[in-house]
Amino acid sequence: MSIRIALLGAAGQLAADLRPLLPGSVVPLTHDDIELTDPASIDRVFEAQAFDLVINAASYNLVDRAEQQPEPAFAVNAYGVRSLAQACARRAVPLLHISTDYVFGGDSDRRTPYSESDCPAPVSVYGVSKLAGEQFVRAICPQHCIVRTCGLYGLAATRAKGNFLETMLRLAQTKPEVRVVDDQRCTPSFTEDVAAAIVALIAANARGTFHVTNSGDATWRELAEELFRQAGQSVRVTPITSAEFGAAARRPSYSVLDGLRLRAATGRDLPDWRDAVARYLKARQARPED
Repeated sequence: MSIRIALLGAAGQLAADLRPLLPGSVVPLTHDDIELTDPASIDRVFEAQAFDLVINAASYNLVDRAEQQPEPAFAVNAYGVRSLAQACARRAVPLLHISTDYVFGGDSDRRTPYSESDCPAPVSVYGVSKLAGEQFVRAICPQHCIVRTCGLYGLAATRAKGNFLETMLRLAQTKPEVRVVDDQRCTPSFTEDVAAAIVALIAANARGTFHVTNSGDATWRELAEELFRQAGQSVRVTPITSAEFGAAARRPSYSVLDGLRLRAATGRDLPDWRDAVARYLKARQARPED
C-alpha cells in the first residue's frame, strides 16, 4: 500500500536529497505552503489531505542572529514544532523530526562521541530552541522519530545561500590563504548520506532518537584542508580559535555523535566524511549549470 508523506522544509538541502528517496507519494511543503508559527495553518494543511507520515526538516537556523533575537528561533524550532506535534498526535500520524548536534556542547572536556542517552547541554539560543522542540515531540507525539545530525552540506544549497564547502571553494578563487576555526570538532555530513539513512529508519519503522552523521570527525580547519586537497586547490589554511573568529553564538567545542543506535535499527554505518567530500565534489562537478 502506498503511503502519503508530508515533507516540511522542502526547499532545504536535506529535503532535496530526501524527497526522491522517500517511498509512496511525497507532498513537499515550503514556508509558502505551511506556517509553523501558525497552528491554524498547520491544521488547514492537515485537514486538506491525510498523511501517513510527517517529516519536519524545517528549522530556524540563523545561529548567530538568534543570540540577539531569540523569539524567531523559539517560534519555529520550539513552539512551531509543538504545534506540529500536536497536529500529528491528534491524527495518530507519526512525526519524524530533524534536530542537531547543537543540543550538546556544555561539556567542554568531552572527547568521546555522544550517544542518544547522554544528557543534552546546549550552549547557544539556537541549541536551546532545538532541544525544546525535541522535548515537545517526545512529550506530545507518541509515534515519533528524532534524527540528530551535524554539519550538513548538500548540492541544493550551493546556488542560493551556500554551505561551508561552497564558501571555502569560493574563497579559494580569490584568496591564497583562509583562516578557519580549529577548536570545534564535529562530523561534517553529506545530505545525500543522511537522507539515505533517514529512509532506512522509515523502512525499519524506527521510533525514538537517532544520531545520523557521516563517520569519523574533524575540525573545520581539517575539513577545509581535505576539501582543498581533493579539489586540487593550493590554498593555505591558517587555524584560528573560536574566540578569534568572533561569532555571536557559542558553538560546541566537541559534538561528535555516536551512530550505534542507527546501526542497530538499520544495519548500516554512514561512509567516512572524507569519502563524502569526494562524492560531493564529483556530484558538484557533474551537475548542470544554470
